[in-house]
Amino acid sequence: MSRGFVKEDDLELAGTDLPERPLSPHVNYVTPQGLQQLQFTVKTLEHARATHAKRKEDPNAQQKLAEIERDLRYFVARLESAQLVDPAQQPRHTALFGAAVTVEDEAGEQHVFRIVGEDEADIAQQKVSYVSPVAKALLGRKAGDSTTWQRPAGPLQLDILKIDY
Repeated sequence: MSRGFVKEDDLELAGTDLPERPLSPHVNYVTPQGLQQLQFTVKTLEHARATHAKRKEDPNAQQKLAEIERDLRYFVARLESAQLVDPAQQPRHTALFGAAVTVEDEAGEQHVFRIVGEDEADIAQQKVSYVSPVAKALLGRKAGDSTTWQRPAGPLQLDILKIDY
């Protein structure tokens, strides 16, 4: 499109109408660490909002402020809907929310998966959401049980070796 058909005001407001971050339809279970993480994120975003609000004339700051406010709405909603589950109160012999489950796959490789809330999930730290396929395969199982993890690459048999909280 030629610049002749674009109003200057449109250029300044480009990108400030961001789509909202979708909220999960699942219950927002969190561990104590997950609750702290949400609280920290909200405080960080509130501080960033105050910093960027001071630079109202800068279009880049306006764009960043719009992103911060959208993310702040999301994380405040997640914090308000958080349902704390203390892993220390879970039965020790069953894989439930907050458990670190050590498994062995068909190739003999061991993996540890900690079952956490959706906002806490981070596979690099072996943290998986309680609604993920691997967590669903593990939930309710005990050490010594076998289960099948339904993966896109095909099912994988897992033997549960140990459950820690």
